[in-house]
Amino acid sequence: MIEIVGVSKIYSDTIKALDNVNLKIEKGEFVSIVGQSGAGKSTLVKLLICEEKPTSGKILIAGRNIVQLKLSELPYFRRKVGVVFQDFKLLPQKTVLENVAFALEVCDALPEEIKDKVPRILDLVGMLKCKDKYPDELSGGEKQRISIARALVHSPKILIADEATGNLDPINAWEIIELLDRINRRGTIVILATHNKAIVDRLKRRVVLIKNGTILSDKVRGGYVI
Repeated sequence: MIEIVGVSKIYSDTIKALDNVNLKIEKGEFVSIVGQSGAGKSTLVKLLICEEKPTSGKILIAGRNIVQLKLSELPYFRRKVGVVFQDFKLLPQKTVLENVAFALEVCDALPEEIKDKVPRILDLVGMLKCKDKYPDELSGGEKQRISIARALVHSPKILIADEATGNLDPINAWEIIELLDRINRRGTIVILATHNKAIVDRLKRRVVLIKNGTILSDKVRGGYVI
């Protein structure tokens, strides 16, 4: 489903964020991308969502090299790849329901589709009961659930969580990981970029360790050591 082939990203003579990275992620996998700050995790995420392009190499998703996507093709592509960030990125003036619905409205979805789909997604992430609340009335864990709901509203084949638990306490962080795990078991590829060793060790799923822009190890199950 995802194949990264010989990918490098060089920002300057002194900054090589990624160096000849090769990685394959199959349909239905849950993969944690781990490493210390500056290892190259965030750069890899930016390349996967076409926020940046690699200096060299190919990134194949469902057989297509996304490096070659035209500007006009990016909005459609990004609807197939859900992204959850550390800082939630919710609209403070909109309710929970409106925040999730907005992701469909900007894509000109029909009102009937929005009315049907948004409550189902909110129910999936356990937030239907909070649909009329505003972001400032929610806890950090609840805000992240809304972010995940918004990322899921287009039924993406891939969900990327970039330090999605970074602002959460351990209990809320693990609840978010359990939610991502349930989403993965429904068939969505989940890529978790994190430096939280405790979560990765507890997950016991595939772990890819990046250090200095290169893949240091790739384990099918278990934790990691830097």
